[in-house]
Amino acid sequence: MNLVIDIGNTRAKMAVFEDGKILSYAAFEDFGIDDIREMTGDVSDVFCILSAVKKTDPAILEFLRSRFHLLVLNHKTPIPIKNHYDTPRTLGKDRIAAAVAAGRMLPGRNILVIDAGTAITYDLVISGNVFSGGGISPGITMRFMALKKFTGNLPLISDISIAPLTGKNTPDSIRSGVLQGVVCEMEGIIRLYRLKYPDIEVILTGGNHYFFDKQLKIKTFAVPNLVLEGLNIILDYNIAKNNLL
Repeated sequence: MNLVIDIGNTRAKMAVFEDGKILSYAAFEDFGIDDIREMTGDVSDVFCILSAVKKTDPAILEFLRSRFHLLVLNHKTPIPIKNHYDTPRTLGKDRIAAAVAAGRMLPGRNILVIDAGTAITYDLVISGNVFSGGGISPGITMRFMALKKFTGNLPLISDISIAPLTGKNTPDSIRSGVLQGVVCEMEGIIRLYRLKYPDIEVILTGGNHYFFDKQLKIKTFAVPNLVLEGLNIILDYNIAKNNLL
């Protein structure tokens, strides 16, 4: 049994895998040791991978190390993909994990991974299982918050259930500018990549993937848990290499 933990900018996600399949999954705004206990019960012979984009509570690290065979993902962790990023130390762990999963999902293909979360990342995996880099853009919530913070009177918007082209009031005008703007951004970036890689496949993931899956007019593969799946692949890869005790 594998325990996969992904601590992101906004939420922590945790899943139990068996034979490459998710058996249980949970997401948390506030994440702690009790959540791990609830997910794993009394089982102790577990391999665990922890990926965090921010500083992890030392008590959580100590608990994981004391109870499981723990792999803390960093830029030196062996991965089953070639990494051509110039600065691997600064590469987001979620980005490389998503790339690993994409390469496994569509072997031998050119792939653009779009992760629509707190930030929107665009990552290229070229045939031959090579991570080549990509782009980082503000996510939906970040754009809404920027309009609130850097203007005098605009309200903070959170509802993304509608995306009007022409807003008839200020909240809908903000939704139009932000949501339609991001859709056009994504479609434009996909078109640019297709000029260079005409056969490129697009995988969509992240907390807001469901919105873009409905809005994009370009075919994509929607894979909600791509990062967790990639982390599980990295964990299995290191287990096979006996990198965990």
